[in-house]
Amino acid sequence: MINHPVGPPARPRVDLDDGPPPRPGRSLTPLPARRRSRLRSRPRLARLTVLLAAFVCAACGLVYELELVALGDYLIGDTVTQTSVVLSVMVFAMGLGSLLAKRLTSRPATAFALVECALALTGGLSVLALYSCWAWIGRYQAAMVGLTCLIGILIGAEIPLLMTLIQRIRREDAGRAAADLFAADYVGALIGGLAFPFLVLPGLGPGDGALLTGAVNAVAGAAVVLWLFREEPAPRIRRLLWLGCALVLALLAAAAAGSDAIERAARHTLYGDRIRYATRSQYQEIVLTGPAEGPLRLYLDGRLTACGPDEYRGSEALVHPAMAAGPDHRVLLLGGGDGLALREVLRHRGVRAVRLVDADPALPRLARTDPGLAALTGHSLDDPRVSTTAADPMAWLHGAPEEEYDVVLADLPAPSDGGPVKFHSQEFYGLAARLLAPGGRIAVRAGGDRDRDGDGDGLWRIESGLRAAGLRTTPYAVQGSPTATCRPGAPDTAQDFLLAAATPPPLALAPDAPPPRALTPDALHASTTRLAALRPARPPAPLTLLGPR
Repeated sequence: MINHPVGPPARPRVDLDDGPPPRPGRSLTPLPARRRSRLRSRPRLARLTVLLAAFVCAACGLVYELELVALGDYLIGDTVTQTSVVLSVMVFAMGLGSLLAKRLTSRPATAFALVECALALTGGLSVLALYSCWAWIGRYQAAMVGLTCLIGILIGAEIPLLMTLIQRIRREDAGRAAADLFAADYVGALIGGLAFPFLVLPGLGPGDGALLTGAVNAVAGAAVVLWLFREEPAPRIRRLLWLGCALVLALLAAAAAGSDAIERAARHTLYGDRIRYATRSQYQEIVLTGPAEGPLRLYLDGRLTACGPDEYRGSEALVHPAMAAGPDHRVLLLGGGDGLALREVLRHRGVRAVRLVDADPALPRLARTDPGLAALTGHSLDDPRVSTTAADPMAWLHGAPEEEYDVVLADLPAPSDGGPVKFHSQEFYGLAARLLAPGGRIAVRAGGDRDRDGDGDGLWRIESGLRAAGLRTTPYAVQGSPTATCRPGAPDTAQDFLLAAATPPPLALAPDAPPPRALTPDALHASTTRLAALRPARPPAPLTLLGPR
């Protein structure tokens, strides 16, 4: 250690190893003289390398967070809840990790390498681990909170260790060092946040994206710091650290090689052995099962949405009453990329043009190309009267061209069935009502009869949203579940619907289409009478984008 002469304080830009530690507490393990001279010779390059490691590690950390949010949205739905849980637990755990890191600052390079190896392994395998828990164990929420907490603790330990490494290279004012370090951290988070939706998710998907992020994390964090501060650990410890880093990379590579097998095994557990088609698009997981002779089962994000022998119940109930209540030349179908509701629309001889708007182009493509599903839809998507648009229905409505439609059909799941709230909000119905021609109607799915009397996202809140958009409504129901054969339920199960127009719309069945199998005029009127008797005296507030859920 060099002794400074008595006199004015030493200049701030000196090596940390030449003076006392920058703050009270554990002293740093002194570096050998050979290593100190190496740091003195190129301190700017060494400092830049540490800041670059902070940049890359921050980008990887944010990608881990977004991977967990995206996977939770795919598997569970309710994006707001998943995002809130992941971010709040992550931030809390990062604070805890920062506190725990104080005990590791005596050997910062060794500790940082261990932290980054653990973070790369945990974050890289997190998506596969959570998917496996969801498929085989069913304890997804508990596993998500546990993994989020562990990842947050490891991310939180990075900054104190990186700050110590920065000061070890060249001691300077703590505020200046913190400013540089946090700038690298925040810019890295920006790059990671932008790369996730535009590069990682569409190019690799959540699983492979997390594995690649873990590999980058291990190389940029552990390997770079171990190379730069390779004299800090003893030779035996250094060899173990390099071996650990290589083992992490090998495990991530093995997981990448076996991820398809893991996903196939999980799908067989969830959906059975006869999987005809399975993919994870940018928007959802699509699985089609069943033999060519049926029954076909269509799953979207793990939710059974169509069962071959019974799917007509929901499709007929959504389409035929709306088509019979007035002109039906131009039809707008929001959602319905599976082509089943479209099949019912095209059975009406007066239809001249149909526009189908669905966010996920993979679903209409499957409905065209799979022989069994195409036969079930009557090859409706190949009809020349149909034009398809790949766009979010709400975004499309907001910027829709000035066109008028006689019928608008919202083939979108109700919130109680896993559908987003925005598709049943007052704003959504207001945008849809702008496109109605004189005498035009809107028909929407309103969920199952179990939600009529609750104070959540039930029939009456959806009706309030339609009425707030200036429409008059007629509720009705169809008996039987559209998935009854594949997933039997209560014998009296019913699905609720709402028909809305500027004036009270009548319920009828049109003569220009074959008689529906699940509907009769008498059954429609009886269901309307029954539901009108259940309507609350004080209707609940409508769902809105900014209102309570």
